[in-house]
Amino acid sequence: MRNGHGKSHSPIVPTKPPNKAGETAAEGVEGRGLAKGNSREQNALRTQGRVSAQSALERVREAVRRDRKQRFTALFHHVYDIDRLRESYFALSREAAPGIDGETWRSYGKDLEVKLRDLSDRLRRGAYRALPVKRAYVPKLDGRRRPIGVPVLEDKIVQRSASEVLTAVYDGEFFGFSYGFRLGRDPHQALAALRTALLTRKVNWVLDADLRSFFDTLRHDWLVKFIEHRIGDRRIVRLIQKWLRAGVLEDGEHVCGEVGTVQGGSISPLLANIYLHYALDLWVQRWRTKRAKGDVVIVRYADDFILGFEHRTEAEQFQRDLQQRMAEFGLEVHPDKTRLIEFGRFAVQDRDRRGQGKPETFDFLGFTHSCGTNKAGRFEVRRQTMRKKWQAKLREVYATIRNKMHSPVPEQGRYLQAVMRGHINYYGVPGNRPSVAAFRFRLGWLWWKVLRRRSQRTTVTAERLCRLVEKWIPEPYLSHPYFPRFRSVRPEAGTV
Repeated sequence: MRNGHGKSHSPIVPTKPPNKAGETAAEGVEGRGLAKGNSREQNALRTQGRVSAQSALERVREAVRRDRKQRFTALFHHVYDIDRLRESYFALSREAAPGIDGETWRSYGKDLEVKLRDLSDRLRRGAYRALPVKRAYVPKLDGRRRPIGVPVLEDKIVQRSASEVLTAVYDGEFFGFSYGFRLGRDPHQALAALRTALLTRKVNWVLDADLRSFFDTLRHDWLVKFIEHRIGDRRIVRLIQKWLRAGVLEDGEHVCGEVGTVQGGSISPLLANIYLHYALDLWVQRWRTKRAKGDVVIVRYADDFILGFEHRTEAEQFQRDLQQRMAEFGLEVHPDKTRLIEFGRFAVQDRDRRGQGKPETFDFLGFTHSCGTNKAGRFEVRRQTMRKKWQAKLREVYATIRNKMHSPVPEQGRYLQAVMRGHINYYGVPGNRPSVAAFRFRLGWLWWKVLRRRSQRTTVTAERLCRLVEKWIPEPYLSHPYFPRFRSVRPEAGTV
């Protein structure tokens, strides 16, 4: 397919039709705003006479809708398109850490057009070379460190450009129960879909599944085979192989391997979705339609997924089959973190009758899910901020404000205000107000501890603290009400 030359003066936020034939409207994606981190695709030209790169991608999507089995043999020219590379550059974070070459966003921006033309020419000629990523670590909740990679800036630009092109092909291929790193989808939609499934479907057992070190263990040979299933353009495949083989530079040592994709690159989330689509999603869809006699639901966000079952025997059989299926593709189901628990509208009564106490809980996307009842006495899925995340954030905040101990009070207040707003923006879901309110209380208490240590002669009274908290730290509010899409429509098999 060639670049489109059509012009338009209104932005288009693409919507996706139902994933599979025979599914209800609940499967369709509404025309919501794009997820954070995704660049807005617009047909409107930013400069007069500029070729619309996004119109070309819309033609790719149209080809996907016409023929879902089509292999695309001419996509690479979309990747090295100057306009798309420029869009990818401006979509990157200005403050991101540089890679091994030391190139920052601002330094690359000097003579930007000259550098982008050279990058485009090297891609077109096949002279582009991927450089190793710089290893970095971020702390995990359990005290360990999660390895991530920092690609060089040019690799970030090309990866983002390639990701946009491949997303145009694959986003219509993915199932409706896949929510991670997709256009117009976010974690709260996954949470809403899971809640609706647990409330409206015959779910009595929940399998909380965990893949051990997924990003570090996916096999390159399988990933290339999965990509070649839809992508017939060998230049696209070779480009992805360059990134996979570039390896990691850590402590001066260059490490390469045949497994794993480094977290931190723009292309990694899409590659993970492609891998799990073929290794997991297609198989789950076949399993629940061919082998299961009761209801089976699934919600997946990247490599985190939850399954619900009507019958325990089927849940246990699925767990055994899942281990075998993942082993075929070099993945391992974590034996300690994968649990089958009794959960659902009848779990409380059944466990009470057997004298087993309250149903167990499970964690998903930062929330602990438990069985409860609403004001009318009907079954409800309660969602509360995970205690580990709650405590870890407070430790981080306390360390920060201690470093700001002698900063002006308004500066400290603005920092705590930003922290609280960010917490509300993610955790402000129905039923979680007590946890968010407790987080606000703890922020005020930690602030009091720091303010009292600023001086041995001045005492911060409780009355003054209350005035400061009221002024600077926002009160809890509901930032994510129940989505009408999930509240009013009963999901069918393909939805979750």
